[in-house]
Amino acid sequence: MRLNIHRIYISTLIFVVLFVLFYLSIEGYSYYRLNLEDRFYHDSHQSLKPSGMIGHGLGIIGSLMIVVGVSMYMIRKRVRMFSRFGVLKYWLEFHIFLCTLGPILVLFHTAFKFGGIVSISFWSMVAVVASGIIGRYIYLQIPRTIEGRELSLSELDQKKVALNEQLKNKDQLDEELLNEILAAVKSRPGRLGGNMIQRFFAKYQFERKIQRQIKRQLKAQQLSKESFREAWKLIRFEIVLNRKIDRLTNMQNLFRYWHVAHLPFALVMLVVMIIHVAVSLTFGYRWIF
Repeated sequence: MRLNIHRIYISTLIFVVLFVLFYLSIEGYSYYRLNLEDRFYHDSHQSLKPSGMIGHGLGIIGSLMIVVGVSMYMIRKRVRMFSRFGVLKYWLEFHIFLCTLGPILVLFHTAFKFGGIVSISFWSMVAVVASGIIGRYIYLQIPRTIEGRELSLSELDQKKVALNEQLKNKDQLDEELLNEILAAVKSRPGRLGGNMIQRFFAKYQFERKIQRQIKRQLKAQQLSKESFREAWKLIRFEIVLNRKIDRLTNMQNLFRYWHVAHLPFALVMLVVMIIHVAVSLTFGYRWIF
């Protein structure tokens, strides 16, 4: 998938999620804000209540989205015969889309009132979504190929060597300046104290300082706009790559621990959801069927 097409694809998925959330919020606000006793007298009660035409439909569609989103990604990731069908990265993005939009629809299906065994499934769903956001951040910190495969440390070193060669082959750049830039990019702040958040912001400030310094050095060379953009793009990539290499092992370990938390919540959510659907069918809630 080309970069521009991929951006349009991601933008479309984000737009759909935001549009659905905004539309359902606006359309149902006057109903959802009422107490349970007052909702009975609202004009939209028969359609927006959990067993109503719209409310029930939102629950069915949202649940199907979650089930499809989870199962298709797991099958694509774990079953070898499906490994040649599309790039794993795009499957993950669609999995995130379905497992973001699905819970939103389920939330409106509950009409923001839930209790009993269903509340276990709902809060498990909330935990899955929250942990999914954290997992997505950790996932992005681990360098990967376009297919989604993790890069080894030796492969990352090779990428660094290739990147350094690209920088050294740049026209209009002084060799001594390049060596200074590469040395600055590789530098790290001294021993940092404080907690993890303080260390994070200290490293961030250090990197920003280095980037400002490099930009001043590049501007002093009076490069053309195109050469400046190309050189800065390569340097930025080098900075990001160094950052990811620096915390590769920590992120890999965090990602393994993350699975331990994410998967059980997903299983609890799915099991209780199946029980909820079975009970609903038993008591005759058929929607439009």
